[in-house]
Amino acid sequence: MSDRKILMFLAWGIFGLLIYAIWTGRGLNTTVLIQAGHVGRTTGNIGSIHNGLVESKWNERVAIRVEEILRKRGIAVDRVGAKIPTTSAVIAVAIHFDGSEKACKTGASIGHDGSPESKLLAKHWRQEYDAFFPFKWHKDNYTKNLSHYYGFSKVTTSKGFLVLELGEITCKKQTDWLEPRLNQVASKIAYFIIKELKR
Repeated sequence: MSDRKILMFLAWGIFGLLIYAIWTGRGLNTTVLIQAGHVGRTTGNIGSIHNGLVESKWNERVAIRVEEILRKRGIAVDRVGAKIPTTSAVIAVAIHFDGSEKACKTGASIGHDGSPESKLLAKHWRQEYDAFFPFKWHKDNYTKNLSHYYGFSKVTTSKGFLVLELGEITCKKQTDWLEPRLNQVASKIAYFIIKELKR
């Protein structure tokens, strides 16, 4: 093979890699982004695991159901796992269940980026879920830990991005109540999103 053919081959190879990098690195543009917390992560923060219950599996189960309900309503929705692409959305929700070293010390909570839109969205979610969830909430529904959630730097929304901690997976009393109601939890989230999109 001549030097010229080798150079042409290399040039086309580099061009192809560049196109691939641009294509895979492009961001999402959607109405609703649903993140199933910790899903796909095998090292680092993989979520809570307690008495055979795996948080990431619960997160994914709820996220899939939320996505199904929204799609049936004709709403553009993208579901992602732990790896969040750069995204522009109207509403974004990350689904989690909390864990604690000392069982039954936590419950539901809401994380957001502190923007007025997210604060209002958080207030509305608190009203919805508080009427359903019979256990405690963190005193402040905007926790300092969740304020640093990595996804906030990757997602831009017009109505807010919430990190929903839906209950404590390390508390048997809560998991006994939650496990048979995971589809109801998903429905609560989906219909909350539908309501907020219409506001």
